[in-house]
Amino acid sequence: MIIPLLGLLAGIAIGLAFPVTIPIQYSTYMSVAILAALDSVFGGIRSAIEKTFDMEIFISGFFSNAILAAILAYIGDQLGVPIYYAAIFAFGVRLFQNFAIIRRHIIADTKKNHNKI
Repeated sequence: MIIPLLGLLAGIAIGLAFPVTIPIQYSTYMSVAILAALDSVFGGIRSAIEKTFDMEIFISGFFSNAILAAILAYIGDQLGVPIYYAAIFAFGVRLFQNFAIIRRHIIADTKKNHNKI
């Protein structure tokens, strides 16, 4: 559980220390890619809590999901169809599902530890 959290915190710290301005024409691609990457981070945290974390799966999923989402957004722009909505929906749903599962694990662990006292 600690590795994905450290990665997220390191990414936030680097982003705050070295702010980057993304041109407006790339904002759709970046927002979808960031959403996909966040989905991977929350999936990594979830799998770490469930003791099924695999670094190779996490790294490959992190980059492949972000790249696939950005490519979908690009193809949609070229076709004049907002395909990126599908990526937003899919990754958004998974992000909230993973967050809900993480929250349930934390609450269950807190209750279990509270009952031991």
